[in-house]
Amino acid sequence: MNRFKREFLTGPYIVWIIGFIVLPILMIVYYGVTDSSNSFTLANIIAIAEPIHMKALLLSLKLALVCTVICLLLSYPLAMILNSMKFKHQNFIVFIFVLPMWMNFMLRILAWQLLLSNNGILNTVLETLHLPQFQFLNTPSAVVFGMVYDFLPFMILPLYNSMSKISADVIDAARDLGANQLQVFIKIIMPLTISGVLSGIIMVFVPALTSFVISNLLGGGKVLLIGNVIEQEFMQNMDWHMGSGLSIVLMIFVIASMAFMNSHNKDGEGTAVW
Repeated sequence: MNRFKREFLTGPYIVWIIGFIVLPILMIVYYGVTDSSNSFTLANIIAIAEPIHMKALLLSLKLALVCTVICLLLSYPLAMILNSMKFKHQNFIVFIFVLPMWMNFMLRILAWQLLLSNNGILNTVLETLHLPQFQFLNTPSAVVFGMVYDFLPFMILPLYNSMSKISADVIDAARDLGANQLQVFIKIIMPLTISGVLSGIIMVFVPALTSFVISNLLGGGKVLLIGNVIEQEFMQNMDWHMGSGLSIVLMIFVIASMAFMNSHNKDGEGTAVW
């Protein structure tokens, strides 16, 4: 009876997975390996080697890597500060980091577009103060800034979760044995939080690599990522075969990066937040 209840309860999830994950992937694979006459071809996948596509892919990899490194450098000290706070303060600060994620993703990016535009609020304030204005929007730096803003919590939370599991007695014992702050960080904190680091890298690098909305809004169409190319093939050129072929290449990069990280994250820790 209990087994029947479990199978009955998992039924809606299986239907959801099949309808919204498995079938779309199968459709992408089908369109990616066929042409307009439904004949088998690898031309859509090989098209990634074209200069414009390769340039967009390399730029996507570069910006995703930069975003991941910045998030990691910012998250480590923030997670350590959170872990050193009293318990009631920890929950409040974590809540502050999570709070922006409750707001619609598009609204947050549009807000930064308004703030950073040439005639936006920030430049207006600088002009009022007779300070030089800056041209930040529609540049790769603006795209990286938007990525870091959106994906930073996904790096902080796994790191904080890993650090919260480190016993204070271990750190105290290391200090009693003569280890300084740097030695404690390198020999104790870093090894014990490597699972959180790897989980955070996956959770930041993958969405940064596949992002196209941020580059559309903050890049102003001047920063062409592989996600933008795929979106244009589907929405503007109506070429589902080419768009699917490029999507398959992007999925290969995503799966390869996740497999590499998971192979070094055998304990699977660091992904839970609470």
